[in-house]
Amino acid sequence: MTPATVTLHQIANARSGDKGNRLNIALVCRDPAHYPAVAEQITAERVAEAFAARKPSRVVRYDLPKLSAFNFVLDDVLEGGVNSSLGLDGHGKSLSFLLLEIPLQIPKQGGGKP
Repeated sequence: MTPATVTLHQIANARSGDKGNRLNIALVCRDPAHYPAVAEQITAERVAEAFAARKPSRVVRYDLPKLSAFNFVLDDVLEGGVNSSLGLDGHGKSLSFLLLEIPLQIPKQGGGKP
């Protein structure tokens, strides 16, 4: 199969939240068939690169294969957290969109669609 380039938002959903200065993002593949490609390409290092402007001190990925999902925990990306930050989104609720913009390669399915 020829691979197709997509962004994560085309094949997955995400939900983010915060606790202090720690960002938590759940990433769930809409189709379990995409889980292996996401597992291979969306590493903690790749997520750290996507969030480089926010200067994470640590990124950890937790794999949840039975749910076709992942949980990413990013430390020190919320400018001190909601009580300390003057940032527009001190809660981190909209930061999942940074993750969902990461491109990756997935196998094309029948009909040429990813």
